[in-house]
Amino acid sequence: MIYSMTGYGKSVLQLPTKKITIELKSLNSKNLDLNARMPSIYREKELEIRKQIANQLVRGKVDFSIYVETTADDTSTQINTPVVKQYMQQLKDVVDGDDTELLKMAVRFPDALNTVREEIDENEWTQIQTEITQAINALNQHRLDEGKVLEADFNARIKNIADLLNQVIAIDPERIEGVRERLKKGVEELKEKYDENRFEQELVYYIEKFDITEEKVRLNNHLNYFTESINSSDSNGKKLGFISQEIGREINTIGSKSNYAPMQQLVVQMKDELEKIKEQLLNVL
Repeated sequence: MIYSMTGYGKSVLQLPTKKITIELKSLNSKNLDLNARMPSIYREKELEIRKQIANQLVRGKVDFSIYVETTADDTSTQINTPVVKQYMQQLKDVVDGDDTELLKMAVRFPDALNTVREEIDENEWTQIQTEITQAINALNQHRLDEGKVLEADFNARIKNIADLLNQVIAIDPERIEGVRERLKKGVEELKEKYDENRFEQELVYYIEKFDITEEKVRLNNHLNYFTESINSSDSNGKKLGFISQEIGREINTIGSKSNYAPMQQLVVQMKDELEKIKEQLLNVL
């Protein structure tokens, strides 16, 4: 079971005087990169929110937002009436104008409006925490759904590499025989007498350099290990990345030793499948 690092979660809390919307978006990243946006009233809870998100999302570039929409006739900003009246009186001594015009000028001056700083209601905050958890769960479900798509793609490509490996195994005896015939023909074209036994000894030594038995076994083991890791209970993109590196190492060694065009063509196809796996692994949690 694997999780994608791409996801989206949203939750809405409707209170008597306001609507609070919580959104979470995540993209791939090597580590947790969290950007939090919220009204100033909730800033004192930011560290607590960050810990909650870090514990549950682990990795990814995450954008967290809290939006507040007032739904009642209530405001934290009030007119400072005594100050405004004083401003208007002073303005009358300076300019001529009706009260409406003087009021428009007075409310622009310092301290004409008072903003009452809101305090967090603990009962309200408990409800917000619950909604944050809901948004995180929604994002994780999105990640899981995306992960299932990636898992299907990985399994298909690993199977393709395994099928290509079986083709490599099938033509390997033909390849070795071809190497043997080319060497023998080359020696015969020299038109010199040679020791048949010594030639066979040298031939065996030469062919051993082209032997890919160990590479075939290790590559098959790595493919099986990749599949087992996908089906494990945890999602570990970094681990799968390490395994894919080992798969690539064995494929490259087979290619360098093959010295046989049909086998090299199969190696190129295996490399192509592996590159597509590596690209998708960047999105795995």
